[in-house]
Amino acid sequence: MNGPFQGCTLDEIWCKYKELFAFKSGDHFPLLVKILDANHDLSVQVHPNDLFAQKLENSPFGKTECWYVLDCESETEVIIGHHATTRDEFKQRVTLGEWEKLLRRIPIKPGDFFYVPSGTIHSIGKGALMLEIQQNSDITYRLYDYDRLDHTGVTRPLQSEKSLLVTTIPDQTISPQPFILEKGNLIEKRLITSPYFTVYHWTINGKVEQHHPHHYWLCTVIQGTGHIQVNPDSYPLTKGDFFILPATIQHYHLEGNLELICTHT
Repeated sequence: MNGPFQGCTLDEIWCKYKELFAFKSGDHFPLLVKILDANHDLSVQVHPNDLFAQKLENSPFGKTECWYVLDCESETEVIIGHHATTRDEFKQRVTLGEWEKLLRRIPIKPGDFFYVPSGTIHSIGKGALMLEIQQNSDITYRLYDYDRLDHTGVTRPLQSEKSLLVTTIPDQTISPQPFILEKGNLIEKRLITSPYFTVYHWTINGKVEQHHPHHYWLCTVIQGTGHIQVNPDSYPLTKGDFFILPATIQHYHLEGNLELICTHT
């Protein structure tokens, strides 16, 4: 938005200024952080892991992701995982359209967090507003789309065979248990540590001094207002702001009444 990199794409900065990202390797920025606003039930889908992505799509990355529920309607659900114990049972349920017997549905509320590793059947239900952190990949295999028709009157294509191939069977869905640490005006809740990202929820009430060597951070303000002080500059923060703290910034201050979701690779 400003400064010497104004107008540059993130990939350009990633490739040219490796020191900002702790000299991490790779040709493309590794993570995406985004808001998902589900006005309808999203299709039931699955993503391949890195090995399947390389084999099936000639792509370096599969897609592991996670969701933080920002808001939702009272009866909103997500689908994460399935009940089949064998690949034959999974295929039979799909063939017969026995979706209620196959899919694992979970009611949600604001503040819930879900880890969705590659190979996990999943869908976000109507009425959910999610913050999603994911590997930088768009490979998606659609297993089921509720038999909906598009504006031309035809169903969207499914990738049933690839879905069957890459799905983890039996399901190995895990429910992450947060680790909470209180440090003065900061309540730090570590939501997940995975091979691709570590995700924290920070609650800040007042002034907090932070020291983070060796990492770059992707941060999203999900509630409140305040500012971040990176000597000698101060930047205002408000709900909905996204920013990156480069690895070259090891000392900074956060101040205000804020909630943030922060992740590093």
